[in-house]
Amino acid sequence: MEIEVDLHTHTVASGHAYSTLSENAQEASRKGLKLLGMTDHAPSMPGAPHLYHFGNLAILPEELFGVHILPGVEANIINYEGELDIPMPYLARMKLVLVGLHVICYPGGTSEQNTQAYIKAMENPLTDMMVHPGRPEFELDLERIAFMSAQLNIPVEINNSSLSKEKSGAWGNCRRFARYMVKYKGPVILGSDAHFWDRVGDFSHALELVHEVGIEEHQVLNTSSDRVLEYLATRRRNRLVIN
Repeated sequence: MEIEVDLHTHTVASGHAYSTLSENAQEASRKGLKLLGMTDHAPSMPGAPHLYHFGNLAILPEELFGVHILPGVEANIINYEGELDIPMPYLARMKLVLVGLHVICYPGGTSEQNTQAYIKAMENPLTDMMVHPGRPEFELDLERIAFMSAQLNIPVEINNSSLSKEKSGAWGNCRRFARYMVKYKGPVILGSDAHFWDRVGDFSHALELVHEVGIEEHQVLNTSSDRVLEYLATRRRNRLVIN
């Protein structure tokens, strides 16, 4: 399974990442990627950039080192209603909106509260993709999330960083979630969640899990840059219909 796209990467702007966009793009080019998401953390994460950073993304080049750049955000769910920490007008202008739960940004709750918050964020028309549901910090009904992914056609991430040696406790959750994605056949993305340039395009752990549980190649959106761009274009057309 060849992966052409890494949609989940961070730059120094996130505050706890250590490489520039140019450094990340060079590594993406070296690894043969065609498309790179720049998804720095949204403002409720300590050290993250302020809103003006996200209002100025249009200045970035569309391509660096032969790699197409998708500037966007990793937005944070901040309450049980699935509300995000970036105003809607900012989200509407972004080329890529990833959404997830983070300990510092979300109060935590019961499995039902956490799952409802996650699903409500999935239902937001400005959300493109959901990230790292397998992390153990929050108890989630992973089967319901996999089911809703298929129902809403919202890709959910198998996060390579969650499976790395620096993290602990995620393999079991990620394995269960991946098996539910096989069951319900929802769309999947693999993300490096790179916070340093050498991790851009590293999907080694995620691919190991994909092969182990039998997720089919057609479910994995980022095997094709064209499929990713068409999916994002369709999301934006659908927003216009909803509005």
